[in-house]
Amino acid sequence: MNLRELVEAWRKILLLATKPSRDDYMTSLKLSLLGLALVGGISFVIRILFYTFLFPPPAG
Repeated sequence: MNLRELVEAWRKILLLATKPSRDDYMTSLKLSLLGLALVGGISFVIRILFYTFLFPPPAG
């Protein structure tokens, strides 16, 4: 694929692309934030379990 074909392919893609609607954007944002919160929550629970069972605080 030479440079001219590459530019033409990108041009076609950009001509077909449309701006997402507000509903589409908000749905994507909500799903992204939900995924981020889920991964963060799971990592927090793993960290708490790790420090609770493998490195308990010294008694006294």
